Amino acid sequence: MLRTNGKRFEKDCEIPFMLSLSKHSWIFRSALLIGFLLPAFVSAQDRLRIAYAGGGSTAPVWIIQERGLLKKYNISAEIIQINASPAALQAMVAGDVDLNVTGVTNLVSARLAGIDVVMLMAVMPTFPNQLVALKSINSVQELKGKSGGINRFGASTDLGIRLVLRRFGLDPEKDVKLISVGGTAQAVAAMANGLIQFGISTEPFVREAEKIGFKTLVDVGALKIPFHWAGVLSRESTIKARRPVFTRFVRAMTEAIHIYKTEKEWTKVVISKYLRTNDAENLERSYNSFRPLFPEAPHPTVDGVKTLLDDLSGKIPKAGDANPKEFVDASFVDEMERSGFIKQLYAK
Repeated sequence: MLRTNGKRFEKDCEIPFMLSLSKHSWIFRSALLIGFLLPAFVSAQDRLRIAYAGGGSTAPVWIIQERGLLKKYNISAEIIQINASPAALQAMVAGDVDLNVTGVTNLVSARLAGIDVVMLMAVMPTFPNQLVALKSINSVQELKGKSGGINRFGASTDLGIRLVLRRFGLDPEKDVKLISVGGTAQAVAAMANGLIQFGISTEPFVREAEKIGFKTLVDVGALKIPFHWAGVLSRESTIKARRPVFTRFVRAMTEAIHIYKTEKEWTKVVISKYLRTNDAENLERSYNSFRPLFPEAPHPTVDGVKTLLDDLSGKIPKAGDANPKEFVDASFVDEMERSGFIKQLYAK
């Protein structure tokens, strides 16, 4: 699904990362043509084509649109919503977009494949999930022998549930059966139909799971496992050519995070629009679940990358030998913090 300038386009964008891009790139080019008409006086250096994939964890993108923050920082943008992180990354590799705000699992696979993808800032630096299970289950250890749902094998939900199970002494390969259900909403449906007895979910879907007889076993976000659930990605070659506009974009996103954390009622209106819900409790719970996890200083950390590399090292030899420092460019956030920008935001 693509969203451009308020319009939605249905398309199956969920394709393996290493497939040929040629037959799919027309989707993104077409979407970009339908996007914002850029003023003639705005130079190419001030334009950005942005793709994002995700729900509440990418709410700062919704805020920069609704608050006009890109215009404030002299950026004219085309913003496209894509339904899957691999497709968003493909659009960037094909040159159809300049940067992504999306899950970071594909950053590692792309970088290991020789593509110059790098992360500029962390938007959600840990797992914003709850591990939910049937009410009759009272501990993680009681999940042994049960079936759990993940979105897709290799996705962030897959990694998150495996890390949590290991932390509580279970082997995700032997002690449980993990089933790919396709998405968070589909996981709730699988719970309702008795296909799975536990899963990893975000609000407002945690509340939906509770309605059908599930409860939270573990607040995964509270574990603060280093991992970049969502971040800003681009290519080193693009960054080198257009550093000033990227600097301003990072500031716009950081201000959007500040607005999320400090303007609750206005932010809930934005969440309502993009999640398409007017349910007061859903909005309250969604807002509260993400607020403490958005970082004031959105540094892309080496530890967040290392978590993923360590998990992949048993499957991909290159992952075990990779230097996690090569996957991040912390200079933008470092410069912003040294300038006093973040301190000024939160001093207001």
